[in-house]
Amino acid sequence: MSMPILIIGAGKMGTALIRGWVKAGLGPITVVEPNPSETLKAVPGLVLLPDLTAVTAEGWRACVVALKPHIVRAEADKLTALAGGKTLMISIAAGTPLALLHSHWGEGATIVRAMPNTPGSIARGVTAIYAPAPIGPEDRAFAETLLSSIGLTLWVDSEALLDAAMAISGCGPAYVFALVEAMTKAGVAAGLPEEAAAKLARATVTGGGALLDSDPRDPAALIRDVATPGGTTQAAINVLCADNGLPALMTEAVLAAIGRAEELAKS
Repeated sequence: MSMPILIIGAGKMGTALIRGWVKAGLGPITVVEPNPSETLKAVPGLVLLPDLTAVTAEGWRACVVALKPHIVRAEADKLTALAGGKTLMISIAAGTPLALLHSHWGEGATIVRAMPNTPGSIARGVTAIYAPAPIGPEDRAFAETLLSSIGLTLWVDSEALLDAAMAISGCGPAYVFALVEAMTKAGVAAGLPEEAAAKLARATVTGGGALLDSDPRDPAALIRDVATPGGTTQAAINVLCADNGLPALMTEAVLAAIGRAEELAKS
């Protein structure tokens, strides 16, 4: 069954979604992107448009707005006619609340907000999704179909929780990469050559992630597998989990991300 999909913006996340849809046999797909990458141009079956002037307001099952928050604000009015029809609008812009989108697109617009993350580029992403109560089951199911093409999906019960989910999963890959950087610097400080420290840190984090993915036990149990009481790992864990250590620092970081999303929503 033909389900025409329009996507506006084809950066890293937009391109990841497009690849997922092509692999799943969804579409046909039309992409609005003024500077399409060579990778995107090589994807078979796409209709590529440089701007919105050639886009009709009707006939789309869904429109995914894959633009950065400040661009959404600048371009939103150009989508009013499109959103005013029966098109399911899916926004993946952080800090861009439904109230703001409805102010541009009208109260009758059908809008779902979603927060994917960058591992979606290798189909290992996770996307938090929120839809207000008036959004029907068919639209919810289709939104999940589109977003699950790049990994796991998780529905949240309020728009505020979408910011919290964004601060964990949307921002989270950067936390992991920062951990690798910190482990590398610590290895150098301990006397390892930088190249060796970097290889050890990267392989340890990716291997630990794979183990976490394959083992259903909670992280505490996995820590116990490594940390012998009174041993070297436990000595390190005692430092990491001190009162001012990793748990407190991570909470502070997550709250900072949420705070910034709230600031963006008001700007």
